[in-house]
Amino acid sequence: MEDFMLLKFQNLTIRNANVDDAEQLATWWNDGTIMAHAGFPNGIGQTAKDIADSLKNDSDNSYRRLIIEVDHISVGEMNYRIKSEATAAIGINICDFSLHDKGLGKVLLSMLISSLFSDMGCKRIILDTNVNNKRAQYVYEKLGFRKLRVLENSWKNQLGELQSSIDYEMYQEDFINFAK
Repeated sequence: MEDFMLLKFQNLTIRNANVDDAEQLATWWNDGTIMAHAGFPNGIGQTAKDIADSLKNDSDNSYRRLIIEVDHISVGEMNYRIKSEATAAIGINICDFSLHDKGLGKVLLSMLISSLFSDMGCKRIILDTNVNNKRAQYVYEKLGFRKLRVLENSWKNQLGELQSSIDYEMYQEDFINFAK
């Protein structure tokens, strides 16, 4: 099912990442400014070849990396991981900073969440974010996510600095869809 995840709404597209995206993903993932929120202020240090090889193992039923396009231009990435029969964990990274604070995250997440509920049969979506990422928390709560817990000083970024995170969950009945 290589083309399963192809979602479109207005000028936005979410599609499966493929080996042709490996160079772009390497550029983003190795940029510490883009990856600092995920604990990698020096980037993750993966080559395009390593990324291309790992993309070949993506599967709709386990873990899938996705590319976000605006007007057919790659601007970020998303992913989902099936944690159990009815639960998926998701992530998003809009890598083009000029597109931050424009409401895109809310719409893109709506597109993915809607598909996970309706097409994949998920009953619950989970995610986590750095406690300092207030913009993401605002978006998640607008969509209907509920804060489960704050994990104080629960992990260290690659510089060895303690970080705190927030775990969120959403059930289908809580979902507020902004991509209709």
